[in-house]
Amino acid sequence: MEGGICVAVVEDDASLSQALQRILRIKGYAPKVFSSAEALIRDGNHAAIRCLVLDIQLPGMSGFELHEHLVRAGGAPPVVFITAYDDDDARVHAKAAHGAYLVKPFTGRTLLDTVGRILAPPNAVVGSG
Repeated sequence: MEGGICVAVVEDDASLSQALQRILRIKGYAPKVFSSAEALIRDGNHAAIRCLVLDIQLPGMSGFELHEHLVRAGGAPPVVFITAYDDDDARVHAKAAHGAYLVKPFTGRTLLDTVGRILAPPNAVVGSG
């Protein structure tokens, strides 16, 4: 579906970013994929992004640092932090940033449910359809 809600994916693993892009596209989202935080910043077209899927461990600027940069620059859309290295500090940081937190590997359904939940208006009932 062209023209869907823009979801930016920042993931340095090319195969995973392609898989996430396919999953999001199948559900009707309009994914934009970036291999680094700096690439998203350089793109400069952040107004259309309605949701971020950010790997925490990225080369250069981390997913947490990118999120903080976007907040300081005027606001960041809802975020799903993803990581292969689960730890309590990361969970606390994600919660403090009002973000969702997924540990790799996760299913496509888990990603779509999480994105749908954080994009839903307050008090909306989100089901798996």
